[in-house]
Amino acid sequence: MHAISPIKTGVTLGIVLGIWHLGWAAIVAAGWAQTVVDFLFRLHFVAPVLTIQPFDAKTAALLVAVTTAAGFVLGAIGAFAWNQLHRIEGRGR
Repeated sequence: MHAISPIKTGVTLGIVLGIWHLGWAAIVAAGWAQTVVDFLFRLHFVAPVLTIQPFDAKTAALLVAVTTAAGFVLGAIGAFAWNQLHRIEGRGR
Protein backbone atom coordinates (compact mmCIF):
# COMPACT_ATOMS: atom_id res chain seq x y z
CA MET A 1 0.00 0.00 0.00
CA HIS A 2 1.38 3.37 -0.95
CA ALA A 3 1.56 6.18 1.56
CA ILE A 4 -0.58 9.25 0.95
CA SER A 5 0.69 12.77 1.40
CA PRO A 6 -0.70 14.47 4.52
CA ILE A 7 -0.15 17.88 2.91
CA LYS A 8 -1.93 17.02 -0.34
CA THR A 9 -4.75 15.30 1.52
CA GLY A 10 -5.10 18.26 3.88
CA VAL A 11 -5.16 20.74 1.00
CA THR A 12 -7.74 18.64 -0.85
CA LEU A 13 -10.09 18.30 2.10
CA GLY A 14 -9.56 21.96 2.99
CA ILE A 15 -10.54 23.03 -0.52
CA VAL A 16 -13.62 20.79 -0.52
CA LEU A 17 -14.86 22.09 2.84
CA GLY A 18 -14.01 25.68 1.91
CA ILE A 19 -15.96 25.47 -1.35
CA TRP A 20 -18.89 23.78 0.43
CA HIS A 21 -19.09 26.63 2.94
CA LEU A 22 -18.56 29.26 0.26
CA GLY A 23 -21.63 27.78 -1.42
CA TRP A 24 -23.55 28.02 1.85
CA ALA A 25 -22.51 31.67 2.21
CA ALA A 26 -23.78 32.29 -1.33
CA ILE A 27 -27.12 30.69 -0.44
CA VAL A 28 -27.37 32.95 2.62
CA ALA A 29 -26.45 36.02 0.52
CA ALA A 30 -29.11 35.10 -2.04
CA GLY A 31 -31.74 34.92 0.70
CA TRP A 32 -32.53 31.24 0.14
CA ALA A 33 -30.95 29.80 3.28
CA GLN A 34 -34.04 29.78 5.50
CA THR A 35 -35.99 27.85 2.87
CA VAL A 36 -33.14 25.35 2.46
CA VAL A 37 -32.74 24.81 6.22
CA ASP A 38 -36.48 24.44 6.75
CA PHE A 39 -36.66 21.89 3.92
CA LEU A 40 -33.71 19.87 5.25
CA PHE A 41 -35.14 19.80 8.76
CA ARG A 42 -38.48 18.58 7.47
CA LEU A 43 -36.75 15.82 5.48
CA HIS A 44 -35.36 14.58 8.79
CA PHE A 45 -38.74 14.73 10.57
CA VAL A 46 -37.66 17.76 12.62
CA ALA A 47 -39.71 20.91 13.06
CA PRO A 48 -37.62 23.85 11.83
CA VAL A 49 -36.27 25.69 14.88
CA LEU A 50 -33.38 27.74 13.48
CA THR A 51 -33.50 31.26 12.11
CA ILE A 52 -30.90 32.25 9.55
CA GLN A 53 -29.27 35.58 10.29
CA PRO A 54 -28.72 38.23 7.59
CA PHE A 55 -25.66 37.83 5.38
CA ASP A 56 -22.46 39.45 6.65
CA ALA A 57 -19.37 39.37 4.42
CA LYS A 58 -16.91 39.28 7.34
CA THR A 59 -18.71 36.36 8.95
CA ALA A 60 -18.83 34.55 5.59
CA ALA A 61 -15.09 35.07 5.07
CA LEU A 62 -14.38 33.77 8.58
CA LEU A 63 -16.63 30.75 8.00
CA VAL A 64 -14.79 29.83 4.80
CA ALA A 65 -11.34 30.43 6.35
CA VAL A 66 -12.04 28.39 9.50
CA THR A 67 -13.60 25.46 7.66
CA THR A 68 -10.79 25.43 5.09
CA ALA A 69 -8.19 25.37 7.87
CA ALA A 70 -10.10 22.70 9.79
CA GLY A 71 -10.36 20.61 6.62
CA PHE A 72 -6.62 20.90 6.11
CA VAL A 73 -5.88 19.78 9.67
CA LEU A 74 -8.38 16.91 9.54
CA GLY A 75 -7.11 15.76 6.15
CA ALA A 76 -3.48 15.84 7.28
CA ILE A 77 -4.29 13.94 10.49
CA GLY A 78 -6.35 11.41 8.53
CA ALA A 79 -3.54 10.84 6.01
CA PHE A 80 -0.98 10.50 8.80
CA ALA A 81 -3.20 7.94 10.59
CA TRP A 82 -3.78 6.08 7.31
CA ASN A 83 -0.05 5.88 6.67
CA GLN A 84 0.64 4.68 10.21
CA LEU A 85 -2.06 2.02 10.12
CA HIS A 86 -0.85 0.66 6.79
CA ARG A 87 2.78 0.75 7.92
CA ILE A 88 1.83 -1.34 10.97
CA GLU A 89 -0.31 -3.65 8.81
CA GLY A 90 2.64 -4.24 6.49
CA ARG A 91 4.82 -5.44 9.37
CA GLY A 92 2.33 -8.16 10.33
CA ARG A 93 2.73 -10.04 7.06
